[in-house]
Amino acid sequence: MKAILQRCLDASVEVDGKVVGSAKSGLLVLLGVAKGDTETDAMLLADKISKLRIFDDADGRLNLSVKDVGGSVLVISNFTLLADYRKGNRPDYFGAESPDEANRLYKYFAEYMRSLGIHTETGSFGAEMKVSLINDGPVTIEMDSSILKK
Repeated sequence: MKAILQRCLDASVEVDGKVVGSAKSGLLVLLGVAKGDTETDAMLLADKISKLRIFDDADGRLNLSVKDVGGSVLVISNFTLLADYRKGNRPDYFGAESPDEANRLYKYFAEYMRSLGIHTETGSFGAEMKVSLINDGPVTIEMDSSILKK
């Protein structure tokens, strides 16, 4: 499972002209589910994201987590994070999980984030989405659950 975290002042996602999810002063998480990912991958990433100290403390140091600052999280499904671009100029996405299983794990990830006490909203899996972001910092971090398993 791969995730791109972007610290944000404001993030939202629209489907068919309607806002379906948003986050204020928190994180936008683009989430890609790879073949073979499980609930363990979702929990590893969510636990790490919830505790990652990437928000400023009173001294302006990156020392607080999204939970510490009472921030919210917007999770957007994004199979293109699993792109294989090594050959040719058209990436393939064969490393992405099947839509049904990817959607199940995407929902599991978001629900697990909520269980950690973090206000979490989502986009619409499989929909054509328009994502808006005011990146804060900018702070952008790439994460991979396979690295957390080592």
